[in-house]
Amino acid sequence: MTEVDATKQQSYDDAHDVKITPFVAFKYVASICLLIFSIVIVVALIFTGNTRVSAETNPWVALIVMTLAVVWLSMIEGQQASLVGLPPVDPDLYKDSHPITYKNAALAFRGDNLDRYLMGRQFMVLLVVFVINQCGNPLDPKVDVLGLPDGVKLVFLDIGLGMIVFTCILGQLTTQVNASHCMIDFINNYFALFTLYTAMAVEFSGVMHSSYLIQNVLSMVSGKPIQSNEEPKSGFTFIFFWGRVLMSLAILGFCLAVTLSALFNGQTQMAVKYPNVPNGVSVFLFFFFMAIVGMLEGMQIAFFAVAKLPAEERGNSFFAKKTCDLLFKGNGENLPGFMIGRQLTVVFSFFLVASITGLNITPGEGENIFGVSDGAQAFLNYGFQGAVITTILASITWQLAASAFPMAFLNNPVTYILLCIALFLEWTGLCAGAWVLARLMKKATKIQYDEVYVGTPEERIANGRADKEFGDDVGHLAGGGFVGHACGSHDALDGPIKSKDAIDAAA
Repeated sequence: MTEVDATKQQSYDDAHDVKITPFVAFKYVASICLLIFSIVIVVALIFTGNTRVSAETNPWVALIVMTLAVVWLSMIEGQQASLVGLPPVDPDLYKDSHPITYKNAALAFRGDNLDRYLMGRQFMVLLVVFVINQCGNPLDPKVDVLGLPDGVKLVFLDIGLGMIVFTCILGQLTTQVNASHCMIDFINNYFALFTLYTAMAVEFSGVMHSSYLIQNVLSMVSGKPIQSNEEPKSGFTFIFFWGRVLMSLAILGFCLAVTLSALFNGQTQMAVKYPNVPNGVSVFLFFFFMAIVGMLEGMQIAFFAVAKLPAEERGNSFFAKKTCDLLFKGNGENLPGFMIGRQLTVVFSFFLVASITGLNITPGEGENIFGVSDGAQAFLNYGFQGAVITTILASITWQLAASAFPMAFLNNPVTYILLCIALFLEWTGLCAGAWVLARLMKKATKIQYDEVYVGTPEERIANGRADKEFGDDVGHLAGGGFVGHACGSHDALDGPIKSKDAIDAAA
């Protein structure tokens, strides 16, 4: 690398990196220490045999399954950041240098495949988080772990701070940080391509297709047509599509019936871990945390939608103004802060819903729910029906609602309260270690910022390869709210846009 190239590379790093202050450094160190402690205490819990997977198999199986789940989650989360940021960029710019990235793009950006991927990916995230919960969540919160005080076990194991911290840092934020600005390098591997095909297969299965019915209802209510890159369905394609919608409604209905019946009858893990909590309260908590997840999922869609509007068009109500003033303060630094705090809150809610929906019915004792077979009861005990419910009713539905009615979310006082909570969680630095690990991962894997390969948006315009325009419309999941950075840009999520031309001139 020449001296000029080295200067440019350092300039790219400086443009993307967070400025280190004593407080930021303290948060980095504290977060890494918290991460290490969380890993130690969760692994120790697993080897006591006090989690469902370790109790029903053995601790090593639970540890391996949990590790693989976290690794796959990191790809699912990072790949999303790449695939929602790359559509505007001409794929010929990276076709030869990154052939596997091109294969990912060729599949994901064909027709409406990006929406299909996002639908399947959403369920995969929930499913993987539920698997992690079954591997690392305590069956009995009173069992001794490393001789730790009950208060520490309550916070890190029973409430789940340990699993929340290492899932957010290792399974989500670290790869999101890198993939947001290294989109092209991040998915230039067959692991990413396998994950894309898996998400597409999940969507094709039809389990989530009831979401499309909700999409159509919201389109009619809002009066906004659903934009599609494909011809209207007809013939067998039409029948097959709506047949899967009906199948999905039946699956969703069964999952709700199983969960509510078990909750009302005290046949879930809630009744085991907290026997003094009335069954009615358990039902309330189930819907309460589903609503929290839904609000946070909808908020991110609404925030990215209004971020493109002039300040005077972002609502006139008291709470809309308060929310926007806080969210877009300065150069918009609170927007990524919300995304991080939101991640913590959503994962916390996911783990709680997973604990609530896990059944506690011993197969073969005549108490199988709805008289299902012993094998089916053993499967239902893992609570994966909660992943179906949460994906459709607490995630995708609220995202679609927010894409149709973003101002309704801004005018809601709950939105402002949750924004404050999310920003406070980000300020604590619980997951600040993700930036440290992201830097280490970037150096170890030698991935580069996107502008190294395709330049900045300004450069692409100057070279006659301007990014394509992608309009927003009701029904699109918009990357699950994470609409991605402009490829090669230093946008409002990490500071003002700065062209590489200015860097060249400075060099």
